[in-house]
This record gives sequence, C-alpha cells and structure tokens, in this order.
Amino acid sequence: MPTYVALLNWTDQGIRGYRDTARRADAFAAATQKLGAKLLNIYWTVGQYDVVALVEAPDDETATAALLQLGGAGNVRTETLRAFGQEEIERIIAKTAG
Repeated sequence: MPTYVALLNWTDQGIRGYRDTARRADAFAAATQKLGAKLLNIYWTVGQYDVVALVEAPDDETATAALLQLGGAGNVRTETLRAFGQEEIERIIAKTAG
C-alpha cells in the first residue's frame, strides 16, 4: 500500500489546544481507519514542522480524504509527500531507459 508523509503545522486553534494533541492523534488514527487507510506512526517534532505523520492508504484519493478531514478540523495545516519504498523505487528505475 502506498505510504504518505504528512508534515503538519499547528494553526492558532491547534496550538491553543496543544494539551489535546494526543487525543486528536487518536481521533485521526480512527478516522483514517474508517476510510481504509492506516496511521502508521506520528511524531511531535521541533523545527519547521510541529508534527510528522506516516500514513498508509490504498490510493491517493483515500490519503487525500483522510488529510482533508484532518485539516478540516482546523487544528493543523498539512503538506503531504508520497513516499516510495525500496521495492517501489526499483520498479520505477526499471522503467527508465538505460
């Protein structure tokens, strides 16, 4: 299943409610599961991003739906990256000429 790296920054609303961040992560995990995706892991970080989430979803549409629901709650803004594992990148490279 494809993997997605979601880089999250708290909104003003999200930082005001920082005490609820672990509960919100649990709610996000449950919501992704209902869509057929899975929250693989979540990390609270120091630096440019406040949170990094690893999500597995069957397709881009499901991943997008999960992250739209997350952002729609108003606590975070997301930037999402499609991640490719080693086997996937080897298949991609095999399709190139040379």
